[in-house]
Amino acid sequence: MTLKDQLQADLTTAMRERDPVRAGSLRMALTAITNEEVAGKEHRDLSDDDVLKVITKEAKKRREASAAYREAGRTELAAKEDAELAVLEAYLPTQLSDEELTAIVRDAVAASGAMGMQQMGLAMKAAQQAVAGRAEGGRVAGIVKQVLAS
Repeated sequence: MTLKDQLQADLTTAMRERDPVRAGSLRMALTAITNEEVAGKEHRDLSDDDVLKVITKEAKKRREASAAYREAGRTELAAKEDAELAVLEAYLPTQLSDEELTAIVRDAVAASGAMGMQQMGLAMKAAQQAVAGRAEGGRVAGIVKQVLAS
């Protein structure tokens, strides 16, 4: 069963259980996946990795929206975004701790041969491949900068 199939099955279950938050979150994720499939000149079926990238992007949107609502004093809207984020995070791989991420990034940067901030792009490419979606890009970039600066 592909990840997209799992999302669709879970949506059906959420609708049967009358869980509006879960159903709404899964509908939003499936819509984003469908939009990604039809983007471009012709329709394509997404692999599980591509579906994970879409879910990660949607989770990041929820995280950013929650933070913006909190800054504006709209805690009820932030709570709604947090609830949607919790549903999406169930489908994402577990996030790396800072120590694990630092070790992986150090190895990836050393393997890429990047030296200094001028080669940040090369180091980021190697680090992102090694991390493989288990940490947000912003966290990875911060650690890559620390590693290159030292």
